[in-house]
Order: sequence, then structure tokens, then C-alpha cells
Amino acid sequence: MKSIEIDDDLYAFIASQTKHIGESASQILRRLLLPEDGAAVNTPQATPAAPKVETPKATEAVKPAPAVKKTTAAAPKQPTKTAAPARTPKAAATAKPSPQAPVSEDIQTHKKNDIVDAVSQDALATFTKRVDQFLFILSAAHKLNANSFSQVESIVGKNRTYFAKSKEALLENGSSTNPKAIPDSDYWVVTNNNTAKKVNMLEQVLRKLGYAPEVVETVVNRFAPEGK
Repeated sequence: MKSIEIDDDLYAFIASQTKHIGESASQILRRLLLPEDGAAVNTPQATPAAPKVETPKATEAVKPAPAVKKTTAAAPKQPTKTAAPARTPKAAATAKPSPQAPVSEDIQTHKKNDIVDAVSQDALATFTKRVDQFLFILSAAHKLNANSFSQVESIVGKNRTYFAKSKEALLENGSSTNPKAIPDSDYWVVTNNNTAKKVNMLEQVLRKLGYAPEVVETVVNRFAPEGK
């Protein structure tokens, strides 16, 4: 092996021609100056180039390559840190719909038995006609729930309206309805129906006003103890 001195820029060029790790300067020069079939090049520059085997700088040129791999491996770690904390506050936000529970409180305030006391058996016994008892119960329901009684207007039949604020409105929406005014209120109700239908209407009214099932059953049984 022989050693030769070369300029820095020439060495840098040789080092830049490295194709794989561990390739020596001699191997680089041989690849550049000699053809692949092994025939020697006639140019006189081939002889001084071959002795450049022993330069430790060739190994130094190979070392920078692993450094590039380290930087690329470190980069993917950043997205994992930012993705995790972003979703944790959202989970807490979705848990907040639970405060909607107070809606049930409105229903509970109407679930009282005040109408049971108002519609006593003795009070119903003062009326001889079933239609008058029917109107009495509706009047008591309106008196105890005046602010929410308008909900009864949503109670309708297949071809007729059962409750309205005028006699004319009931006559326009059905024939032979026999509308009557609910005492002490500004509502009218159809009365041309049998006892079973009146019971059904009372059940719907009391449910609309939020009374508990046992309260509804008690009032209905007092109105029609013989059942539907």
C-alpha cells in the first residue's frame, strides 16, 4: 500500500462518491477510474489515484449517515404528545347533559293528589246527571291547573276536536258534538259521547296535567264506579 497527498476539495469529492458503508477511498477510486470489466484505463491519472487506500477520512465520511436516521426516528414522537391531551377535555364536556334532570321536577310538582280531595264522592253525589259530574271534574282540574290546562287542546279524536275555547270551534270540527262550557273556565268540551268515552277523556286530561296513575285511577273510579 502506498500513500499520497491530495487537496481537501479532491478528498471531499472522493468521499461524496461513497455508495455504501465501509467503502474505502481505494475502492471508490477503482470504481471511478477502472471500468467494471477489469480493463485498466490508459490515462496517467489512474496510477496516482489507486494508492489512495489508506486515508482514515473515508471512514469519517461514512459516519454521518447514521446521524440522519436518528433525526428521522425522533420526529414521529411529537404527534403522540399533542393528540392525547386534546380529547380529554371533550369527554368532560359531553358529561354535562346530565343537568337536564330538572325536567322531571316539573312533572313531580304536578303529581299531587289535590284533585282527589276536590272530586270527592260526596261532591259528585250532588249531581244527578253523568254529564254534570263530567263537567265538574273538568272544572276542578282547570281550577287546580289553570296555567297548564291549555294542554288539553291537544286531545283530539279521529274526526273531531274535544276541547276548545269557543262553542263554534267545536261545532266546526265535528257534527253532533253537543258542546258545553266547562264551569269557571274559558274552555268548552264535547259531551255527546258515552260514559266509556268520557272516562277515556278524563284519563287523558289528568295525564296531560301530570297526575300520577294512581290519582287518575281514583278519580275515574269515583266518576264511573261500575267501570267503562
